[in-house]
Amino acid sequence: MDEPVVVPIQDSLDLHAFAPRDIPSVVDEYLRAVHARHFGEVRLIHGRGKGVQRAVVQSLLAAHPLVARFFDAPHDRGGWGATVVILKP
Repeated sequence: MDEPVVVPIQDSLDLHAFAPRDIPSVVDEYLRAVHARHFGEVRLIHGRGKGVQRAVVQSLLAAHPLVARFFDAPHDRGGWGATVVILKP
């Protein structure tokens, strides 16, 4: 049985450490945790690659009840290898 991974709650989360099958639950738990701590903006680092992980993450964000909007990060914050998420108040 896998042990839970404790992730420090910061303003960004690097998803490279997680198995693709775990990304939906990790992103959901992370968004709930940062929202509870009143973060207004966070960054999800999914990498560039072929864009598959980016598509999965952005699809989750589009339907997530705590997300006001999201967009590719500016070049100096990861470009299309990261997504900036604006959370609802």
